[in-house]
Amino acid sequence: MQKFYLENLRLKVVISEQGAELCSILSKENGHEYLWNADETYWKRHAPVLFPIVGSLNKGAVNIDGTYYPMSQHGFARDMDFKMVKQPDGKEILFRLEYNEETLKNYPYKFALEIGYKLDGYKIETTWRVINLDDKEIHFQIGGHPAFMCPLAKQGKQSEYMLNFDTDKNLKYSLLNSEGLLSSEGGELENDGSGLVKIDEHMFDKDALIIEGSQASKVTICKPDGMSYITVGFEAPLFGIWSPAGKGAPFICIEPWYGRADREGFAGNIAEREYDNCIKPSETFEKSYYIELEV
Repeated sequence: MQKFYLENLRLKVVISEQGAELCSILSKENGHEYLWNADETYWKRHAPVLFPIVGSLNKGAVNIDGTYYPMSQHGFARDMDFKMVKQPDGKEILFRLEYNEETLKNYPYKFALEIGYKLDGYKIETTWRVINLDDKEIHFQIGGHPAFMCPLAKQGKQSEYMLNFDTDKNLKYSLLNSEGLLSSEGGELENDGSGLVKIDEHMFDKDALIIEGSQASKVTICKPDGMSYITVGFEAPLFGIWSPAGKGAPFICIEPWYGRADREGFAGNIAEREYDNCIKPSETFEKSYYIELEV
C-alpha cells in the first residue's frame, strides 16, 4: 500500500492510503518514534479513523429504516483505501473516500469522508469532513484512535508514567462489557488537583475507560520525571483511553470521539443511538483535533 509523507525541520510524518491512517510521527531532533509501531503482538494498528460507528453495536447490527445492517466494531473506513486528492506542499495533505456498492450493503447512505493532516512545527492537526451526497439525511459517528509509545524510547516503565488532564477534578469513566457494549460499571480517575493521574498497571484490566460529558479537552502523557512529551487536544464530547488488558503493551491510546458503543440492551434505530450525528443533503460535518509533541 502506498505511503505519503509530511515533513518539516522537526518532524517526519507518514500516512498510509489504507484508512488514511497516521503510521509514524518521528522526531528529527532526538530520533524517537512517538506513534505506536503496530506490532501485531499487541495491536496491529497505529491510529485508525473510526467511521461510520465508534465502538460496537448491540448484536452486531444497526437498524436503518427498519432493516438491520451488520457492521463490525469501529466501522469499515479504517480498512478501506482512500484516494489522496490534494497535497499542496510537504506540510499538508487531504484524503477522500466515497461510498460504493460494497459500503451500501452495510451502510445504505451516499457519503464522502475526507481526512486531512496539517503539520505545523511540533503539531499535527487532523480534520474530518463527512459530506452528505445523498438525497436524505445521513446518520453516523466518527472518532480517532491514535496510539502513542509509552514508555517513550524504552525510558522507564509504563506504570511510572502519568496522564495530565486540563482539569483539577476527578474524571468519571464508564466501562464496556464482554461484548463491547457500555455497561453500568464505572469508576473515577483520582486527580491530584493539578491534573495528574498516575498510570496504574491495572488501569486497563477491564478494557477502555470511556470519559463522557466534556470532562476534559486536553490529555498529555508525562514521563516518570513529570515532563510531558505528547498532548492530544480536542473539542469532542467524549474520549477513550485504552491499552490492551494484561499484555503489558508499550503504548497508550487517547481517542477523541463523536460517538461510542451502544449501551447494553439498546434496541433503537441509528437515529436513536447516543451521540448520533446527522446531516442533511449537501451538508458537511467538520471536526478536528491535534497531536503536539514536546521534544
